[in-house]
Amino acid sequence: MLKQRLQQKLLQKLSPQQIQMIKLLEIPTMQLEQRIKKELEENPVLEEGREVDEFESPVSEAENAVNESEKDNFSIDEYINNDDIPSYKLYSRNYSNDEKRTEIPFSIGASFHDHLEAQLGLRRLNEHQHALAEYIIGNIDEDGYLRRELEAISDDLAFTLSIETKEEELLEILRIIQDFEPIGVGARDLRECLLLQIRAKDQSVPEIDLATKIVRYHFDEFTRKHYDKIQNKLNVSDEELKDAIDEILHLNPKPGSSFSDSTVKSQVIIPDFILEDNNGNLEISLNGRNTPELRVSRTYSEMLESYAAQRNKASSEQKEAVSFVKQKLDSAKWFIDAIKQRQNTLLLTMNAILDYQRDYFDEGDETKLKPMILKDIADKTGLDISTISRVANSKYIQTHFGIFALKFFFSEGLQTDSGEEVSTREIKKILQECVDNEDKRKPLTDDRLAEILQEKGYHIARRTIAKYREQLNIPVARMRKEL
Repeated sequence: MLKQRLQQKLLQKLSPQQIQMIKLLEIPTMQLEQRIKKELEENPVLEEGREVDEFESPVSEAENAVNESEKDNFSIDEYINNDDIPSYKLYSRNYSNDEKRTEIPFSIGASFHDHLEAQLGLRRLNEHQHALAEYIIGNIDEDGYLRRELEAISDDLAFTLSIETKEEELLEILRIIQDFEPIGVGARDLRECLLLQIRAKDQSVPEIDLATKIVRYHFDEFTRKHYDKIQNKLNVSDEELKDAIDEILHLNPKPGSSFSDSTVKSQVIIPDFILEDNNGNLEISLNGRNTPELRVSRTYSEMLESYAAQRNKASSEQKEAVSFVKQKLDSAKWFIDAIKQRQNTLLLTMNAILDYQRDYFDEGDETKLKPMILKDIADKTGLDISTISRVANSKYIQTHFGIFALKFFFSEGLQTDSGEEVSTREIKKILQECVDNEDKRKPLTDDRLAEILQEKGYHIARRTIAKYREQLNIPVARMRKEL
């Protein structure tokens, strides 16, 4: 049976200007520069330079002349509530694994694939073979691997380019590509990648020959670090095995990315905040790029003044032009106010973080970082938690001991035997030091690491140790073992 009923719902909708305000708060300095440049290009009423008080009054009079009311002032927090930000923002790391990281990349030179295609041009191939090679190169990823099956590539060539080929022919072309630089490119898995590299070395050298046999016939044992099994099967000494494994460990598991990292990709971080230590007095300021001087064009404000004086005689075209100018004027004033509010919100938040973590900022000692979550700073500033999250996201501070992401200063906490609350970052630092100083022939297990931390007064379960170890990208004990 169908039933009809009335239901009331209270929904909060953000205006386009409110959405723009939120976006301005989120973006880092480099993107802010681009955003201001775009606004300057699109709005002729907006200019770079300092506001001049002398024409503020005429502008107001002109606005009144066209019967337009002043825009109300507004606060960012009026447009944001806890519902428009994921729950993970309220806790320790304050960002998710799939969140976009807004760093500013720039590139120079040829790409990795251009490098491969340039080498292809040096090979004597007929038109058909060249087309196959180009398609295979196009399927090689940035790490240098061919992750797709040759059968699938054969099907794609038939359906998309009407090129008939067999797996055997594709394999022949792939072997040609695997002879390109960087060595190891075109491999279909890690074992093949390492084998291509080790086979390119002098096989008459004993450790090279042994390394080749290990990769070719005992790769599973090698990846699991079952060195005793390899030693028994190949009947080699400890020293011979160590030399061979050293050769393997010096190979490049990602030949493509090494090319890209060294010749193509680079990254630059522009800090949003500058922390200066003036004889023990810590002062926070915004990066100069973060505090642009913008003003409303005097020319356009005078146009409105002129219209106010003779609006009764204005033609329809003049009225239309003045309406356009008024719209752009409102937009320019709003943008200037939005930039100022962004600056105030950034400084308010960063100063609260500085005050909360004063002991850390004095010396840069990680062990002095206090547990701090978004709510702590929201309570100090009176801003919404989601506002603090937006400020912390993709922002950096330059200190006298390095450049850090604001997210770095947020972490969970736990209590020691003495009842003192400490940051999980301090626990991770101790954990890292334990692993760095361990005997690599007998690495510390998670159980042993938990015992060491308990001896230091930190009562942490083994599963928590495992979680912190994974967050630090530290492998399990067996995988850290060395001969």
